[in-house]
Amino acid sequence: MNQLAKAPRRSVLVDMAAHFGMEADAFEMTVRAQCSPTPKKGEQFRPLTREEFAAFLLVAKKYDLNPLTREIFAYPKRGGGVVPIVSIDGWINLVNSHPACDGFEFTWERDANGDPISCTCIMHRKDRSHPTAVTEYLAECWRDTEPWKMKHRMLRHKALMQCARYAFGFAGIYDEDEGRRIAEDQNIALLPPAPRAPRIGQQSPAGEKIQTAQGDATEVESGTGQPPVDSASPLDDEPDPDREEMGGVDADSTPDAEFFDELRDRLAEAKDAASVEEIWTELDPMARFEGSDLDQEICQKIKTRRLRDLEKEERK
Repeated sequence: MNQLAKAPRRSVLVDMAAHFGMEADAFEMTVRAQCSPTPKKGEQFRPLTREEFAAFLLVAKKYDLNPLTREIFAYPKRGGGVVPIVSIDGWINLVNSHPACDGFEFTWERDANGDPISCTCIMHRKDRSHPTAVTEYLAECWRDTEPWKMKHRMLRHKALMQCARYAFGFAGIYDEDEGRRIAEDQNIALLPPAPRAPRIGQQSPAGEKIQTAQGDATEVESGTGQPPVDSASPLDDEPDPDREEMGGVDADSTPDAEFFDELRDRLAEAKDAASVEEIWTELDPMARFEGSDLDQEICQKIKTRRLRDLEKEERK
């Protein structure tokens, strides 16, 4: 019996290259040269993997942002993955090109010397009866970097970016300050698990490095207890993975347990690392749990576990 032939699925790299009228290889080489963040003195970034690069292009395609002109670029995370960064030109493009945009304006609060205290961005939508207003404060946003010497300009940028999120629901993209923080902050402390005896071959004196069940080097600080192993069966090589993802916290007692279950189920459908990144970008747990280090870390562990499972499946 004849079967209908499925149309070949083109990669996001081919689609994006065609959009800009370039060959795929030349486009990838050019974008890779352009999409890296500007390093600080003495700073180096690892190159994006193929899967991370594909995930980055998916975000650029979704929001119709130009990586060649650095409307969007990327931070590689320490623990794997990519953080899409949108420049101020990209944010302005997103707002002005949105069909519902009906303009935006700024108001200021200044001190007696004329220095900014806060900036409020007010955005209007054609399909809303009330505008969206977001206020950003210099004391919370200021960084000891060269761009922030222009306080008014940078605070205005911050207010516009955050207001755009609220007004138009842009998700999964960040400004450079918060993107750098997310990319670098991969060693977030979890709630302390119950004390557990070390596994065979491990050492756990205070201050020494041990080997965790995931194979990562971990510091044990003086007085913080022992590395996690099941106290009932200390030699068990198969700890409960769901509990480990939760950092020793009972999933049923966590108010966001339903989202964690959804994230696991959706990632279980992924057949390769690129699909994992696509689902991750769609659900955008880092934005959902912005400000909650524990919840973000749990989501990262769920993702890492799925990627590890896929690697095992490939080796079979």
